[in-house]
Amino acid sequence: MKDMIKKGLALGLGLAVASKEQAEKMVDELVKKGELSREESRQFVDELLQKGEKAQIELERMISQKTKELLDGLNLATKEDIQRLEQRIEQIQNQQP
Repeated sequence: MKDMIKKGLALGLGLAVASKEQAEKMVDELVKKGELSREESRQFVDELLQKGEKAQIELERMISQKTKELLDGLNLATKEDIQRLEQRIEQIQNQQP
């Protein structure tokens, strides 16, 4: 499950890099056509990157939330559950003569 999440995040990062390059190409074309100045193009790319970062953060939050919901639905023991059980077993073993 962790590998799948890591691969998804890596894919998202790859898309973000590709999107940056795509955005820069698009903005360069607008500059060449005279529709944007160089300064406006830098600002525009910065805005696009900021929006992309916000979208990526939101996507990661949603993935984490859905993953937690899925794991909760499976009713698996948590690390805390296992630690509690181990402590309880140790207490029981220490009580026996």
